[in-house]
Amino acid sequence: WFERDPVHELKLLGIFASLVVGACVTAQDVPGLSTVLAALAMTNAGWLGHDYVHGVDKWSDRLRLFVAVAAGLGPTWWSDKHNKHHALTNEKGVDEDIATDPFIYTWAPDPENDSPIRKIQHWIFWIPFSALFALWRVDTLKVAVDAVEEKRTDAKVELFALLAHYFLLLTFLPFGVWFPAVFLSGLMSALIVTPTHQSEAMFEEYQPDWVAAQFMSTRNAVMTNPFSEWLWGGMQYQLEHHLFPSMPRSKYPLLKPILTKFAEENDIPGGYRESGEFEILKMNWDLYKEVAEADPVPGARASRGNGQLGSINLGTSPAAG
Repeated sequence: WFERDPVHELKLLGIFASLVVGACVTAQDVPGLSTVLAALAMTNAGWLGHDYVHGVDKWSDRLRLFVAVAAGLGPTWWSDKHNKHHALTNEKGVDEDIATDPFIYTWAPDPENDSPIRKIQHWIFWIPFSALFALWRVDTLKVAVDAVEEKRTDAKVELFALLAHYFLLLTFLPFGVWFPAVFLSGLMSALIVTPTHQSEAMFEEYQPDWVAAQFMSTRNAVMTNPFSEWLWGGMQYQLEHHLFPSMPRSKYPLLKPILTKFAEENDIPGGYRESGEFEILKMNWDLYKEVAEADPVPGARASRGNGQLGSINLGTSPAAG
């Protein structure tokens, strides 16, 4: 289950390399096409890097810094942020992936945390979505510099890898290509990562049954064509990924019947949740619209501020205190 398929991995890396070459070759004569190819390359690099930062095999060890060089995203920043999301998925006040206010609210907030933008969020969601990769890049550099000052393991090597990314980016692609590509890539990536969790159960308190919480807070997307299957980068198998994050994504389709049976045998609320790729996007938009039209709720949980240990202390975990 945890052995990587070299042919599959090389195919994915080959597609990424082809997109990069295509973006560079067309940068001067067909900048619009170059921007699209660069954006696809950035999104693809993010998913590949996501695989290798999660992975615990030798292949992942060798390619741990791929995401820094290819996408400008740091493994240290990603691990700090993303592992909390995996451990405490959809827990309000802890999981940063659902802390998207004040630009997008996923539940009606307390009046003190409200914003006028909320009332139109279902119409302007694409604006903050587009900024996703830009924000991730800024956060990455902040964490990378702090990691060097804190003398974290391999921090200097990671910072040099990030600098190499920007040297290559600025050398081979003009500003008029790479700058809009960052925002187009952010839009594509946000459309993929948000709907698999945001339209599902969100928790006020720490969830001691981690497995059941993953089923209840996650919905898979069923692809309709090979391009979407590639573009989603394994995120269409979000439940499989959350339960087995270090497993190569090529194995995820084989898990579906096992997890479906497990959900039935253990009476998991909602069972194995999945919807079509366009249906799940519509579900997420409906959530934004519903929250936009809702009145603020006094006492509603803030989206930030508890921290991971704070969340554990609120629950029944043996680690409380």
